[in-house]
Amino acid sequence: MSNTLTHVYCTAFLGVRVVASGLLQHVVTTVKDALDDRELAQLLLFDDSTGKPIDIDFRGKTDDVLQRLGEPVGDLPATDVNHQPARQAGRPKLGVVSGEVTLLPRHWEWLKSQPGGASVTLRKLIDAARHTGEKQSIIRESQEVTYKFMTAMAGNFDQYEEALRALYAGDLDRFNHYIDDWAPDIRNHIKKLAANAFSEGNL
Repeated sequence: MSNTLTHVYCTAFLGVRVVASGLLQHVVTTVKDALDDRELAQLLLFDDSTGKPIDIDFRGKTDDVLQRLGEPVGDLPATDVNHQPARQAGRPKLGVVSGEVTLLPRHWEWLKSQPGGASVTLRKLIDAARHTGEKQSIIRESQEVTYKFMTAMAGNFDQYEEALRALYAGDLDRFNHYIDDWAPDIRNHIKKLAANAFSEGNL
């Protein structure tokens, strides 16, 4: 495994109970010290950023397991600094890039009538669209992460499908209602993963 994996935040479940949570190295060390081989074979670890399970080889001593994760973390090869090319003098130094925009006459008339003129208005419109797009992207990502974990750990729970529909419909109240009776550790972890899945606000 790569050194990148050692920086993953994850949560370990034994059945429906959380036994450890945090950086992967911490979780591995905790469960290796606390659980026997039979329990380790039943353990499920999930990447908190993706909702996907992480496959860990727990054979040997704790140091052996950590070594397979890519320990020690500090032994990363040196990389060259990515030097940016020197900028030319003039407007490009300010980050201004000129380009062609094709609009209908009525669009130009509207732009010219806005405070600050066409350029200022276009920049504001683009920034607003980017903000909206980024927000929607965060919502979709949170929904997908939640879906993956729910499918793995709660796929056979009562009202799973109803909860999933509420998740993708952005209905926070219905979502909370459907998962309310689920195993507490699983329910709470789902709420944590779904914190950005609803435009109305966090869980």
